[in-house]
Amino acid sequence: MPEMTVEVINEKVKKEGAFVPKLMSEMEKVIVGQKYLLERLLVGLFANGHILIEGVPGLAKTMSVKVLAQAIKTKFQRIQFTPDLLPADLIGTLIYSPKDGAFTTKKGPIFSNIILADEINRAPAKVQSALLEAMQERQVTIGEGTYKLDEPFLVLATQNPIEHEGTYPLPEAQVDRFMLKLKIEYPNKEEELKIMKRMAMTDKKIVVSPVVSPDDILKARRVVDEIYIDERIEKYIIDIVFATRDPNAYKLKDLVGLIQYGASPRASIYLSVAAKSYAFLQGRGYVIPQDIKTIGLDVLRHRIIVSYEAEAEDKTSEDVIKRIFEEVRVP
Repeated sequence: MPEMTVEVINEKVKKEGAFVPKLMSEMEKVIVGQKYLLERLLVGLFANGHILIEGVPGLAKTMSVKVLAQAIKTKFQRIQFTPDLLPADLIGTLIYSPKDGAFTTKKGPIFSNIILADEINRAPAKVQSALLEAMQERQVTIGEGTYKLDEPFLVLATQNPIEHEGTYPLPEAQVDRFMLKLKIEYPNKEEELKIMKRMAMTDKKIVVSPVVSPDDILKARRVVDEIYIDERIEKYIIDIVFATRDPNAYKLKDLVGLIQYGASPRASIYLSVAAKSYAFLQGRGYVIPQDIKTIGLDVLRHRIIVSYEAEAEDKTSEDVIKRIFEEVRVP
């Protein structure tokens, strides 16, 4: 690719991504620390990919999503998933009007831009699949009518890892539809002190100003598509994904028998798009191998299913991915 073109893309990234620092600082008015979470939320937003967030209660998962929606002038819906939730509560239903003897469509909360599916693993499978159909097709069928969902449309789902009582775990095939799965950790001492000073009040109102419009997000997505990714880096992505399927071919003999199922082709697609989106976030018009390493764990951790042998050895999919990134040669 000629040098000039990369320069042109760099200029576009600088122009269309000028709002990113403003957006970050607006979110940081409320959220202390959690830079990892905020960055990944923006990666998903620019890459048009849904995100699954896992962490114990009280780590500002819900708050971060709410603040993001406030900073983008978009419609936002929080849906609390419960065992008695029905698909109609999510997507809407037909209501009979006795006056004119006709059915009218009442749209559900899914008709919004940013959806927070809180505690997604608390709802039964039929509700999960209704949401996941909307995520995949970006449209919803109510009665005989099919309705397109607004753009940008982003689903951010949360789940608590500790409460397995009364939960319906998401099937692997459905988890695969999330571009990123984030694991949120506790803040450090300094961050927690800041959180306490900022939030320990009886009536704390922090105003978040909308600094970005949905149009800016859609323009940014068009630039993300144009970001340059070298063929050697594309081959690196393929090597990473293939190493999850056949570790032996990549001199990873210690992983043989630990992986039951490797990552699907969706992993290669999402790795490429998420890396471009991350480069955009850093203000670059091209992808470097470090982008793949930075975002790789979040794209792959829910796509690799480890075997019983791995579980017996206390090895998780994260250990497997880290080992693959150590061994596969960087271009």
